Amino acid sequence: MVELKTDTSIDAMHAAGRVVGQALTAVREAARVGVSLLELDEVAREVLRAAGASSPFLGYRPSFAPTPFPAVICASVNDAIVHGIPTGHRLRDGDLVSIDCGAELDGWVGDSAISFVVGRPRPADLRLIDAAERALAAGVEAARAGHRIGDIAHAIGRVCRTAGYGIPHGFGGHGVGRRMHEDPEVPNEGRPGRGLPLRPGMVIAIEPMVIASGTDAYLTAGDGWTLRTADGSRAAHVEHTVAITDAGPRILTARVPT
Repeated sequence: MVELKTDTSIDAMHAAGRVVGQALTAVREAARVGVSLLELDEVAREVLRAAGASSPFLGYRPSFAPTPFPAVICASVNDAIVHGIPTGHRLRDGDLVSIDCGAELDGWVGDSAISFVVGRPRPADLRLIDAAERALAAGVEAARAGHRIGDIAHAIGRVCRTAGYGIPHGFGGHGVGRRMHEDPEVPNEGRPGRGLPLRPGMVIAIEPMVIASGTDAYLTAGDGWTLRTADGSRAAHVEHTVAITDAGPRILTARVPT
């Protein structure tokens, strides 16, 4: 069931989203050659602690997971698409990094992700990230009252497919509220004019995931969490929590200075 949020609740989610934006900004600033993924996780933990927020990621265990998630960020590097567990891996020059982070503040959740390159970027990686960001922007633009979930999915998929990139089937966005994952599901590809109507008060996470080689195939790594491209090609993942309002889409997880 989809819960419609009040304006007051959306403002509270915006406060949680601001913490997420601060955490992602801090992690990106700290991500340099030689820094470990565990160190980046600690950067995000400190931002959450300073804000009086908790992590909806830490200890999260959906039905597919063999173990509870052990960190406050997902850190996915190069061929990892999403759900990467932070480890002692130290970043190398040219690594493509996707960081997903959430925050729970006063009972409300914000959820967002960014992708970036550490050190000297490959032009192909910059194009991949740009396509993911453009797909996110297109999805947000389609998130308007009177439209449908399929309009968001179609907008995202059109950008990704036009650029020649793959989309991992079965993974996409979702509702957000007092829990990190609520109804409805928000696919990254679909037909316009189909699916659940969008109404003011709905809050959703829109999160394109793109695979550089154009394949949609992926596999689950041995940790039971990390999704990797089946052919070893690189991937990018970006996300915002967005409220549907009478005035249009409202991004609740904008990047903000720490």
